[in-house]
Amino acid sequence: MYGMVNKAVEGLVRSQFGDEAWLRIKERAGVTEEVFLSNEGYPDHITYDLVAAASAELNLPPETILHAFGEYWILETARRGYGALLDTTGSTLPEFLQNLPQFHSRVRLIFPNLLPPRFETTDVTDHSLILHYHSDRPGLAPFMIGLLHGLGKRLNTEVAVEQTVRKGEAGATHDQFLVTWKMPTPVEQLIGP
Repeated sequence: MYGMVNKAVEGLVRSQFGDEAWLRIKERAGVTEEVFLSNEGYPDHITYDLVAAASAELNLPPETILHAFGEYWILETARRGYGALLDTTGSTLPEFLQNLPQFHSRVRLIFPNLLPPRFETTDVTDHSLILHYHSDRPGLAPFMIGLLHGLGKRLNTEVAVEQTVRKGEAGATHDQFLVTWKMPTPVEQLIGP
């Protein structure tokens, strides 16, 4: 994964739990890098080790850490890293989700070695859709749910997410999520989040 992912884990921990907690988590994970370079590639195990260490240090389930990280990623890291690109991907939650393939194509221009997940939307209605999440990296469904909640906050949209299919269960080749939303009223759109 690119260094900006590990920097985001660091940012989340420091902002929510303080600098000392980050140093203990780094030590517990066996991470010796003083600084993660955003555009540098790092082995995936570093990120997984940081999440496991954060779980142990903070006495929180890894799923909770990943969910919080997903929200943080959208609301802080992605906004700072490529906010204009986020803005052009969609102004509503369903529009954004349906444009995720194009978003990742554009991000790959910035990060050519990126191995992004693949997304598809099906069963689209006025208030729901099924999001298909294809990833070679295991165990990131809670991160995906956090991303979706972060997108809801970013787009001032009340969102609910239910994982309906888990990769590997009953032969499933990918995760699926039922995403439902309540669009903001015109007044809520003017006021913002």
